[in-house]
Amino acid sequence: MTRRLTVAQATITYLKNQYIERDGIEEPYFGGCFGIFGHGNVAGLGQALQENLDFRYYQSRNEQSMVHTAVAYAKLKNRLGAFVCTTSIGPGATNMITGAALATINRLPVLLLPGDIFATREPNPVLQQLESSSTQDISVNDCFKPVSKYWDRINRPEQLIYSLPEVMRVLTSQAEMGAVTLSMPQDVQTHAYDFPEEMFQKKVWHVGRPRPDLDTLKKAAEWIKNAKNPVIVAGGGAIYSGATEVLHDFAAKTGIPVGETFAGKGAVRYDTPYSIGGLGATGTKYAIEITNEADVVIGIGTRYSDFTTASKSIFKNPDVKFINININEFDAFKQAALPVIGDAKAVLEELSALLGNHEVEQSYRQRVADMNKAWDDEVTQIYADGNSTVAPIDQAVVIGTLNTFMEDRDVMINASGSAPGDLHKLWRATDPKNFHLEYGYSCMGYEIAAGLGAKMADPSREIYVICGDGGYLMNNHEIVTAIQEGVKFTILLLNNNGYASIGGLSESIGGERFGTMYKYRDETSGQLAGSFLPVDLAKNAESLGAIVIKATDGKSLEAALAQSKTNDRLTVIYIETSLYRTVKGYNAWWEVPVAEVSTSPGVQKAFETYTENKKTQRIFI
Repeated sequence: MTRRLTVAQATITYLKNQYIERDGIEEPYFGGCFGIFGHGNVAGLGQALQENLDFRYYQSRNEQSMVHTAVAYAKLKNRLGAFVCTTSIGPGATNMITGAALATINRLPVLLLPGDIFATREPNPVLQQLESSSTQDISVNDCFKPVSKYWDRINRPEQLIYSLPEVMRVLTSQAEMGAVTLSMPQDVQTHAYDFPEEMFQKKVWHVGRPRPDLDTLKKAAEWIKNAKNPVIVAGGGAIYSGATEVLHDFAAKTGIPVGETFAGKGAVRYDTPYSIGGLGATGTKYAIEITNEADVVIGIGTRYSDFTTASKSIFKNPDVKFINININEFDAFKQAALPVIGDAKAVLEELSALLGNHEVEQSYRQRVADMNKAWDDEVTQIYADGNSTVAPIDQAVVIGTLNTFMEDRDVMINASGSAPGDLHKLWRATDPKNFHLEYGYSCMGYEIAAGLGAKMADPSREIYVICGDGGYLMNNHEIVTAIQEGVKFTILLLNNNGYASIGGLSESIGGERFGTMYKYRDETSGQLAGSFLPVDLAKNAESLGAIVIKATDGKSLEAALAQSKTNDRLTVIYIETSLYRTVKGYNAWWEVPVAEVSTSPGVQKAFETYTENKKTQRIFI
């Protein structure tokens, strides 16, 4: 039996019949399709979506942000669901490359269907075609190859039969997932073919829980039993595998402290006695202290980014060993670790059984509990110290007020600017999804689009987006999409008239915040050192359809949050914050190169500091 369909019709019909199952819970894999139509996809995929209204189409305003929306959706669903994103050829396609890189770096699934030039080559060069003098077998879609986990181009209809199963294999692989790009020439999309009927039957992709090698696991248990100062580094994989309850039981039983990466924050509750909070360059002072001393580091679902390792300087114990629990072999071998390859939940269950009643020394357990209490007291003080009536208010006021206001299952979203470092240290996470921070790519412009995707993934949760003025100006388009779809969430728009994070970094390396503030050009000096620009971001948000509330301090922000919760559509709370009053760091380093030769005394001093910090780096072989 066959069914005569166009390539585009067959693609959508196939995708809407794909399901995913883990632990007996089954649901459709795709939430629908985001898209912007042009000559490269309107007659193919556009027509197919029009005929398949049970595979919902969502109109987007920016190709990059549609991918961000899809990524946030997948993140909130623990990688057990995804969206399709389609564009025309040329700029529409390449606009998605940033989103593709973000998805792949963060190990999150999204399917990209960019239109492409004619496979027949008859009308070449078509509008928006990149020409090459050395080959005709190339288009701008080849740029997706390095940022995709799977890439293919459909030049003939029958190729779809073999390509689509590979697309789903990668999208549902817990070890290999990321962006998948299926390049679709605009003529081939419209070509018809007699596809086998079996291709469109319901297909359930089972996500298993691979068990670890027993000998390796026994060795890991032996190392842990002999450790004096073990520590757990909880990454995003601990959350995606649904291992958070098992991790809680494991840490509570053994007394091993748990530090969290950006992606892993929320893997344990902030108020558990074994929690030492954010870990690494932006970590708490106690997490840094514990990690400096650790003799065994147990990484769970982490890829050991430079922030987590403080540019490979935070593990100072000369005898430190690493045990990496990871479903991805590539990540499991990092830090010259003992690789325990398997599902985080399954591994922790079996490792706990091997450890039996083992626990750390009572003095170590008590020390960690005291640290947890001391840090919580310090966070309380930081929130209180910043709560003044002096305008503009501190960013810590915004974080503390929001953190206190939110309920346990609510979601806070951020990705860029100076907020991530403050949030990693200060945020009191109460649920595995309470802290949603994209920091693998730290992409300015992710936040608002992500708010839309997170709310679509779980409408039962309140979503709060923290977005700086820089990120807002780069990508605010999906406010319109949220209004159109009736998807309501709250954006906290923080305006400090510039790039605060990079300004602070510039200052730390002697750069004096060069080129980081939104100012007029000064006619005398020729520099961007005049008065601040008269940009009204609040009016801009209002013009896009949002309800806008202005707040000036902690009390008015709390009132604004309460009002926003009762509003019937997306709300933007506009707050002017201090550019200079930030939360301090705690004796951890992050490597940013400093000019070796400079006439600036500030740069010269920064280079001396950089040289000293380089001595603390360790390479694990």
